[in-house]
Amino acid sequence: MERIGVQQTAGIHHITAMVNDAQRNIDFYAGVLGLRLVKKTINFDRPEVYHLYFGNDTGEPGTVITFFPWANQLKGRIGTGQVGVTSYIIPPGSYPFWENRLQNFKIEYSSSLRFGEEYLSFADPDGLNIELVERNEGSRNTWEFGGVTKEYAIKGLAGAVLFSAQPHKTADVLENILGLKCIGQENEFLRFKSEAGNTIDIKLNPSVRGLMGAGTVHHIAWRARNEEDHVRWRTRIQNKGYYPTEILDRNYFKALYFHEEGGILFEIATDPPGFTVDESAAELGKNLMLPSWLESKRDELKETLPPVVVRVLKGDNDETHI
Repeated sequence: MERIGVQQTAGIHHITAMVNDAQRNIDFYAGVLGLRLVKKTINFDRPEVYHLYFGNDTGEPGTVITFFPWANQLKGRIGTGQVGVTSYIIPPGSYPFWENRLQNFKIEYSSSLRFGEEYLSFADPDGLNIELVERNEGSRNTWEFGGVTKEYAIKGLAGAVLFSAQPHKTADVLENILGLKCIGQENEFLRFKSEAGNTIDIKLNPSVRGLMGAGTVHHIAWRARNEEDHVRWRTRIQNKGYYPTEILDRNYFKALYFHEEGGILFEIATDPPGFTVDESAAELGKNLMLPSWLESKRDELKETLPPVVVRVLKGDNDETHI
């Protein structure tokens, strides 16, 4: 629960990244990782580009990763001023399943220890760094796809590793603005934990400067309970000397953005209204959903956007293959 008199975020709302190919993106996050495509829409600022959302069975805040797939964007470079690694929770005992699954799809991986936890690390086809870690936290994900059953399904976001140009400035924002708790330091990582259980590790030895582009994270979003809480967040951020954007309507949540001093773009996003605001839970991700102000351009946009499909991949442990 929120500490009395102190505004704090429950944790991560979502993470958004940039990639090149929309179908390849769907094949990896739905086909390999077994996440559900919960929303197929467009980038409201660049409607000729998809905005794809993947999460658990309902797209609950804290489970979602989103992508802007644009074939023409240049390759980026992971470095300071970015989220360097996105971490997911898998159920206890499922580590061998995921090792075998990565081997089956010929995805190179490695294993590492951090703060007493074993991480399974690999990259997606665009070069984004992904980790899987076993934890009891998080609700069971009932979504099943291909060879990923609910026994092994990814629960949601475990956390992230931040590559900050000014690690201690970023730490100050996490602790004294967002309200995360500092857990301690191990080697080159400083760890914070949110009320929802997300662990945020700041890498204390800055790497090369990050370059925005395909294969990099665009921003990390933090949760606000509702619109009233969201307005309070904007005031709080301003009072701390930062410059948040105006509050923007993203259809599925309200959003505001600000850059912290380590160069990372932070968003604050509301939990409601969620992804069933424009389609039923059963239909999530099946249709191209557009905001009302772009509905008149549906035919034009469908001609511009590449055709995509959620499909079981060849060689998966399922009766249906392509």
